[in-house]
Amino acid sequence: MLNVNNNAAMLKREILVRITKMQLDNTLLKNVRYIPRELAPAGSKPMRCCIYHDREILKMRTAARLGFSVEELDEDTELDDLAAKAYEREKPTWPMLTVLHEACNACVKTHFMVTNACQGCLARPCEVNCPKKAIAVGEDRRSHIDSSKCINCGLCQQNCPYHAIIKIPVPCEEACPVGAISKGEDGREHIDYDKCIFCGSCMRECPFSAMMDKSQLFDVVKHIMNGKHVVALYAPAIAGQFKCKTTQLKTALKECGFTSSMEVAIGADICAEKEAKEFEERMERGDKMMTTSCCSAYVRAVNIHVPELSPCISDTRSPMHYAAEIAKSEDRECVTVFIGPCLAKRREGFDDELVDYVLSAEELAALIQAKEINPATLAESEITTPPTSSARNFAVTGGVAESVKIRLTDQSILRPTVINGLNKAGMKQLAMYGKINAGTVPTPPNCPNLIEVMACEGGCIAGPSVILNPKVAAVQLKKYVTEGTPDTK
Repeated sequence: MLNVNNNAAMLKREILVRITKMQLDNTLLKNVRYIPRELAPAGSKPMRCCIYHDREILKMRTAARLGFSVEELDEDTELDDLAAKAYEREKPTWPMLTVLHEACNACVKTHFMVTNACQGCLARPCEVNCPKKAIAVGEDRRSHIDSSKCINCGLCQQNCPYHAIIKIPVPCEEACPVGAISKGEDGREHIDYDKCIFCGSCMRECPFSAMMDKSQLFDVVKHIMNGKHVVALYAPAIAGQFKCKTTQLKTALKECGFTSSMEVAIGADICAEKEAKEFEERMERGDKMMTTSCCSAYVRAVNIHVPELSPCISDTRSPMHYAAEIAKSEDRECVTVFIGPCLAKRREGFDDELVDYVLSAEELAALIQAKEINPATLAESEITTPPTSSARNFAVTGGVAESVKIRLTDQSILRPTVINGLNKAGMKQLAMYGKINAGTVPTPPNCPNLIEVMACEGGCIAGPSVILNPKVAAVQLKKYVTEGTPDTK
């Protein structure tokens, strides 16, 4: 997994900050066209073949940050024209991802390679264990792989005592748990949105940042500047992204221009209560299992790729929905903005009539930076109705299941388990539970009956759009969980 701090991520954030500053200063239409030139000035060392190619890619990156799909643009499109269209845009456009083919490295197909560390040893376990006889020691007394025979099983790598054989992956394809990414005839990557679960793994893992989310920050700032009642609904994981108290984060959101803000953990309390009741009802009627519904990437993964498990998904809506429902009940005309670490929530927002926009942690960070706000130095805002600590703990793996557990009338009926990360291994686990539910394999003794699934390993604090290392965010979250909460439920 790429660390959250890398040049590609920082470049994306820098473009967001520059756009937002110009928007706040009402200079965007005049100056947005200069962003590529400022980020790749004359005389600087080019990343690609030349500085002009770099600028063209930066132009596409800026377009994505303005909320556009770059696949639809041609080289004659000007950024100021796109900015003008963004001002006219009434709602976000599908899909949430866009692929910058010019930025794509067109990586060579995944393969194994023998390095100079090979010793040409007597044992030659790489050669002996290869099922296709695709590896042999040459005249140079080093192993060589015949690519025409190799099936990429990895046995040679596993058996080499010198770790001399390495795997050269295609990072985005390797990260996608559902095979939604593949090479086109041009050698560059394409996304099959009928398969995609919007987990964001490709976006996070591509070292060239060719997979980008289409930002909605411009639209939110536009509503704020137009004087709309804009409500920030911030997820528990967001409270773990900024090194300040929750009460200071609320002040920062107000300084950013949001009319009001609400912890989505309040919606998590509603969600946990409903899921606990639903679980008891399902067990009473004889269901084999129930899965939690908070992770929308997981829900989409099941409905598309493991339909046998679909009947087990909780009918309860997500915390985001319940928080938006509260905000809309207080003002039907308000603009609801969910803020989280997740691309899948942006997909869920498209289907939820109560959620108007979805921002990521890095988009909020860009807005805070553009406004030159330091949350840790701000005064504290009052939290009149804090959620429970267990609701705030939804952001980490195991938090949802634990929150449901403590709300059960009879906890002895519960046999919980967690799938910690929807990688390819996690998808295999889902497939097995699907077979158990469908009855195609026997139900094992003590089979789990409550399954919590987190698409991101570690939970939402490790989402694809976070700004803090998940380990650091976990420490921040622990402080947030116990900060001013009424009880441990």
